[in-house]
Amino acid sequence: MSIPLHVVILAAGEGKRMQSRLPKVLMPLAGRPMLQHVIATARGLKPQGIHIVYGHEGEQVHAAFAADEYCDLNWIEQQERRGTGHAVQQVLPSLPETARVLVLYGDVPLIRQATLANLLRVTDTLAVLSAQLNDPTGYGRLVCDSDQRVQAIVEERDCNPEQRAIQQINTGILQAEVGALRRWLGEIQPNNAQGELYLTDIFALAARDLQAASSVDCADGTESKGANDPVQLAELERIYQQRETTLLMQRGVRMADPSRVQIRGNVSVGRDVEFDIDVILEGEVTLADGCRIGPFTRLRNCHLGADTVVHAHCDLEGVHTGSACLLGPFARMRPGSRLANAVHIGNFVETKQASLGDGSKANHLSYVGDAQVGARVNLGAGTITCNYDGAHKHLTTIEDDVFVGSNSALVAPIVLHAGATIGAGSTLSKPAQAGKLTVARARQVTVEGWSRPKKG
Repeated sequence: MSIPLHVVILAAGEGKRMQSRLPKVLMPLAGRPMLQHVIATARGLKPQGIHIVYGHEGEQVHAAFAADEYCDLNWIEQQERRGTGHAVQQVLPSLPETARVLVLYGDVPLIRQATLANLLRVTDTLAVLSAQLNDPTGYGRLVCDSDQRVQAIVEERDCNPEQRAIQQINTGILQAEVGALRRWLGEIQPNNAQGELYLTDIFALAARDLQAASSVDCADGTESKGANDPVQLAELERIYQQRETTLLMQRGVRMADPSRVQIRGNVSVGRDVEFDIDVILEGEVTLADGCRIGPFTRLRNCHLGADTVVHAHCDLEGVHTGSACLLGPFARMRPGSRLANAVHIGNFVETKQASLGDGSKANHLSYVGDAQVGARVNLGAGTITCNYDGAHKHLTTIEDDVFVGSNSALVAPIVLHAGATIGAGSTLSKPAQAGKLTVARARQVTVEGWSRPKKG
């Protein structure tokens, strides 16, 4: 029977160098808090428990993960922040004696699940994830014996010149048997430049007990990078985006300039998908075969059918389309917009909670909200569904083959029956009869003898 795994995520740091009221672990990376990335990676390991040690602005951190999907997390407050060793001490009462614990950090969001799985394959009592850096400035150094067993980890501010020259660094990520970890944490002392309880001091104690830790090198050193200030946060963002765009291109996506594409969610793609510059993809996005996304466009929680083209400067959220739809340029499509096949939504058209059937078109300057539109409908330029009475939303129903002339206002609730034609400039508040022309506009009058007022 395998030993149960528990994950501890240290997320109590203040992050003074961020110069923000927002706790460091809530700083956004690809549109999500750094801590959320770490939680997602930890869950992929299927641990028996995930324990988060929080401290600075703890209410904000806890509130950010108040949704039901995070109800499995065990939150532990570090009231006095006396170092990483002290932080892990706070979790010990929640850990079974026979478990194995993996320690992660809420501000190290790029670590991959495969890297952690590799670390967890080590069966030694204690193991650390290390990295080889040409410039190890700022990191603790691994002091190893001739068999590459870790004798100690020394923080840079406490290094002597010889230790400072070591290029094998401590990522901070480790795994250990809980029983041994509990024993070593009970012995550590704040004998360092910071006067804190360092988690890394357990490595010297393990070597003393002839249980020296093994180290596992991280193949990609960027995985272990953290963010202590906005400059480092931007560096993590660029690394993350390069990762994501590379994966999409490996799946066949063609990009005009990968450095000008932002991935802030989960993207699924078919064949022959193309992105122009300055494309932003957020949430859950699915792009079927042949989709083409124009420049300066944002897609959030969208599913676009095969051969759909989104022209420049569009903003789409919660949109589902069939195949061969044409959207934009300058279209604003809000949640609940559902299009069948070969639908056209043109420039400066806004949709919201609206469905449009096969072959329907709203090509210019229209608002279509709370509407059910049938097939082969033409909505002329300036058509508006007047769906809101100041208190409630009302439905506009437009049946198949309706033609609505330009600059028409449809006052909901209303039904335009199949084949109806609406004269341009009409304001309708009653149903339009099937197959007939309906005109509802004021009678045009020319006033004889009238002259325009002039200034005295």
